[in-house]
Amino acid sequence: MSQQPYNQQQQQQPQQQFQQEEEINLREEFGKYFRYWPWFVASLFLCVLIAFLYLRYTTPVYQSTATIIIKDEKKGGSIPGLEAFEGLGLLGGMGSNSLENEMGILRSKRLITDVAKELQLNVRYFIEGNVQTTELYSNNPIEIQILKQDDEALAGGQTFKIYVKGEKALLLTNELTGKEIKANYGEPVDLNFGTIVINKSLTPNLKEFSANAEPLIVSFSTVEAAGAGYREKIQLNLTDKNSSLIELNLNDPVKEKARDILDQLILEYNRQAIEDKNLVALNTASFIEDRLDIITGELDSVESGKEDFKEENQLTDIQAESAMFIENASDFNKRSQEVNTQLELSNAMLDYIAKNSESDLLPANLGISEAGVNSVISEYNSLVLERNRILSGSTPKNPVVMDINSRIEQIKGNVLVSLQRMRSNLRIVREDLDRQSATIDSRIASVPGKEKQFRGIERQQSIKEALYLFLLQKREETSLSLAVTAPKAKIVDSAYSLATPVSPKNKIILLAALILGVLIPFMVIYLKQLFNNKINSQKDMQSALRFIPLVGEIPKFTGKEEGLIIENDRSVLSEAFRILHTNLQYLLVNSENKDNGNILFVTSTVKGEGKTFAAINLALTLANSGKKVLVMGADLRNPQLHRYQVETKQNKGISDYLVNKELELEQLIITSSLHANLDLLPSGSIPPNPSELWRRSRADELFESLKSIYDYIVVDTAPVMLVTDTFLINKFADLTLYVVRAGYTEKKLIDFAVDAKKDGKLHDVSFVLNDVKMANFGYGNKYGYAYGAEKEGFWSKIKGKAAIW
Repeated sequence: MSQQPYNQQQQQQPQQQFQQEEEINLREEFGKYFRYWPWFVASLFLCVLIAFLYLRYTTPVYQSTATIIIKDEKKGGSIPGLEAFEGLGLLGGMGSNSLENEMGILRSKRLITDVAKELQLNVRYFIEGNVQTTELYSNNPIEIQILKQDDEALAGGQTFKIYVKGEKALLLTNELTGKEIKANYGEPVDLNFGTIVINKSLTPNLKEFSANAEPLIVSFSTVEAAGAGYREKIQLNLTDKNSSLIELNLNDPVKEKARDILDQLILEYNRQAIEDKNLVALNTASFIEDRLDIITGELDSVESGKEDFKEENQLTDIQAESAMFIENASDFNKRSQEVNTQLELSNAMLDYIAKNSESDLLPANLGISEAGVNSVISEYNSLVLERNRILSGSTPKNPVVMDINSRIEQIKGNVLVSLQRMRSNLRIVREDLDRQSATIDSRIASVPGKEKQFRGIERQQSIKEALYLFLLQKREETSLSLAVTAPKAKIVDSAYSLATPVSPKNKIILLAALILGVLIPFMVIYLKQLFNNKINSQKDMQSALRFIPLVGEIPKFTGKEEGLIIENDRSVLSEAFRILHTNLQYLLVNSENKDNGNILFVTSTVKGEGKTFAAINLALTLANSGKKVLVMGADLRNPQLHRYQVETKQNKGISDYLVNKELELEQLIITSSLHANLDLLPSGSIPPNPSELWRRSRADELFESLKSIYDYIVVDTAPVMLVTDTFLINKFADLTLYVVRAGYTEKKLIDFAVDAKKDGKLHDVSFVLNDVKMANFGYGNKYGYAYGAEKEGFWSKIKGKAAIW
């Protein structure tokens, strides 16, 4: 019973350990960035400040919106109040256009140009402020009227500054050329692009434009250019794919101007739509007037012939004599009239088509009885209207226009074929009626020949009268349709502007500033760490520390410090070397009871890693503890002890001792001015073959002699990767301190020390990490590494972080 919980606990331990390690890693990763917190604060402050300045001085842009509904007879039914005219065919054809075409017309160049011309958008007024320039619209102190304009000279636009020089005098300055032009209110002024007149604005409650006021900036452009600029800004959207509601949007810094543009655009669209809608009626009216003139002349001719016939033959009541035959033939006469009327209409339509161009509309609903002919004519007129409306915002090479032209040609051919077929059928019917007339005529053979002639005259008169009355009726109907001007676009919402600007968006910009304020230093630090191939802290040496221990870390000192330890020194540098001294005691524990001194080699991979610096300060630390210490300049190729005591550069030293057997060590050792317990043995003259010198037996005598004199011999050796000198004499070392410089030594070079130890070239090796930044020193700058030192102030920390970068 008790075994189960124990097993569960064993299973939970690895999981808890993993979570704990993950938490520790996250803390470490967070700590890498948190130590740069001043830069995050500075970046946040700078980005937020830039965002506030941007929001303060950026001109806000507001959105203006208007909504219209496109009346479509095919989708939305008939237009209210016009049901009585639908049968005329004069209000049809408009519903065949798709909403996409209507939206294209709303954004057409011609329509936008008309709006720009009506609102004079080619003339803009600005007032210059301290930081930004503001556009004026309805509150302009002056009004400019362009009397004459050269579009070529104004192609690139012109800008003038207007100054008040008196009660009526003005001064215009061309901003491009600097040319000054004098002008007066109400008088024409010749500019390089045309002639203008400047008048005082009649709008009340405007600030007086006087000599003390800021100059007014006026920008001129062509109407086409002004319209093209707003054409790109106007956005059209369908509120729903199944509806005919169109939403018009325009973003502009001047709300009133944007509203006027949208309202004027709708007005111009309705005006042009009404004009297009009346084209069919106008063409029909013109056709009816022409036919009335012809029929009136023919009717007068028939009536005059009837009158002359009666006078010549002295006829009074011929109807009474042939009442019986006329009664029998009444149905025939009625049918004959209908056939001849339809035949006359078909001939007239064929003549009209032959005389007019391909772009003219055909008369509709003249009374042709053939339903197929009327349908084809109506379809032809609809396509012509649709093509003309698309051409208003496009070119004849538009694929849509070319497609419609092809369909127009095809339908026109169908109209001709239908009319010709109708005429042929009517002629056949008329021939059949003529045959029936001959039969009836044979039955009324008893009727005098004059009656027959008179009946033919009356028949012609009745046909002409019926056609004349029909055309009069159609003319009145056409006149009524022209009087009706219903707009195509019904305004659902007039143009209105939103109270809050659409650009710039305060919350988004401030949020972006906060994100950038954090992201910029984060990315800089991340990239800096990503591309950093140098050792910065002991964490970067973890793989090598498994083979070679780390006995000390030497902190980075500022330029104000001399870099040398003195007696009773409480600096971070001195504490670091004291810790190094303490750690050395553990490594040299077996040699504490030796009669001779300990030899400490100080080396590195390459030059510049701080061997001499570490050797001198380690020697000073040992000397401060009461030990007798010697520092040897064993780098015979590039001696550096003279940096700390100048006279060592001129004195003889190790190389001279190895070459000249007559020299004694007492003649070469110099008492150091740095400490009473510290002596120096300089490198001496630079030899041509340092490696050969170290192979001599006198090198053994050198180290043996020094061990009997001093407690510690600190040897400043040559870099092991560059020359072999250190490997040759490493057998004399009790301990080898391998100096690695933070921020200087590459990570891949640390493997050289490990390989040298594995190969037996170096023995008893320990790492010393030099020049460590305070943030990376020890376990991080958290537990008061400057114990006993003066606490660092806030601005000092900021400067320290800047030094780290």
